[in-house]
Amino acid sequence: QFSSFTTPKQVYRASIPTGKTELWAKVELPIDATPFTVEQVSYPSRDGTRVSMFLVHRKDLRKDGSNPVLLYGYGGFNVSLTPDFKASIYPWLEAGGVYAVANLRGGGEYGKEWHDAGRLDKKANVFDDFIAAGEFLIREGFTRPDKLAIWGGSNGGLLVAAAMVQRPELFSAVVCAVPLIDMLRYHLFGSGRTWIPEYGSAENPAQFPFLHAYSPYQRVTRGVKYPAVLILSADHDDRVDPMHARKFTAAVQNATAADAPVVIRIERHAGHGGADQVRQAIELNADLFAFLFARFGMSPGEVTARSTRN
Repeated sequence: QFSSFTTPKQVYRASIPTGKTELWAKVELPIDATPFTVEQVSYPSRDGTRVSMFLVHRKDLRKDGSNPVLLYGYGGFNVSLTPDFKASIYPWLEAGGVYAVANLRGGGEYGKEWHDAGRLDKKANVFDDFIAAGEFLIREGFTRPDKLAIWGGSNGGLLVAAAMVQRPELFSAVVCAVPLIDMLRYHLFGSGRTWIPEYGSAENPAQFPFLHAYSPYQRVTRGVKYPAVLILSADHDDRVDPMHARKFTAAVQNATAADAPVVIRIERHAGHGGADQVRQAIELNADLFAFLFARFGMSPGEVTARSTRN
C-alpha cells in the first residue's frame, strides 16, 4: 500500500519470483492533485537541533510572504507524522493555502532519543520546535504572521495552545482540538493518570515547576492580544475531559485585548476521536476551514478534476 500528501491510497501487487510490481487498485477521488507538490525542509530549533518539516503547496507558489499557511504538529507519545493523503486539506490548497507538517521532538520520527527529547522535563523542546517552524516559514518568505495559522489536536491541542500563549504575535489563527490545557490538574480527569510517564505530575515536587512553566491555562495573561481561536471539543470525550477546552475558551475570552474571535465548537454525542458519522465529520471540516477562510479573506478554489462515478 502507498499514499502520500498528493497521492490517494494505492495498492500494488508484487511478484516474488520476478520482483515486478504493478498497480492493483486505487482510490478514485474528485480531486486534482497535479497542481501541487511536496517538499521536505529542515530548520534549526531554539537550541540548534535540526527539525524536519513537510510542505504541501501549489507548484507555482511565490515566496513573497503573502501565502496563508496552516502549520500542523503533534510532538508526543512517540507518534510519527508521515506523508499521508488527506482529502480534507484540499479546499485549503485549492484556495492558495500552504499545508505544513512539522516533525517535532516528542514524536517517533527519529527513534527513541527523539521521543525522549520531547517529554517530561524536556517538553519545552516541542514548543520551541513548533515556534521555530513558524519563524522559518516567515523567514523563508512562505508567509507572514498575519497569514499564519496553527492546528493540533489532543496532545497537539496542548502544543498549539502553549505556542499561542508563548508567542501570540507570531500567529493569526489557532485551531485547538480536544486539547490538554490545565497541566497541573490533567491527571485528575479522564485518562490523565495514564499519561504521567509522558508529562509528569504536579503532585511530584520535582515535576511541578516545569509543568507550571508551560501549562497554557496558567499562562493566559490579561491584556495580551491573542490570535483568533477556534476550540474544538466533544461532549462525551472520556479521554481528554472537555473541561480543558471550556476553561481555556473562557480564560482567553476574558483576557484577550484583541477583537479577534475566540469561539468553541462542541460536537454532540461524540468522543475524543470525533463523531462516527461521515456527515458530522464533513460538517466539522467545513466549519474549521470556514473559520480559517474568514480569518484570511480566502475564497474556495475551483475544483479542476471531474467527479468520478462507479
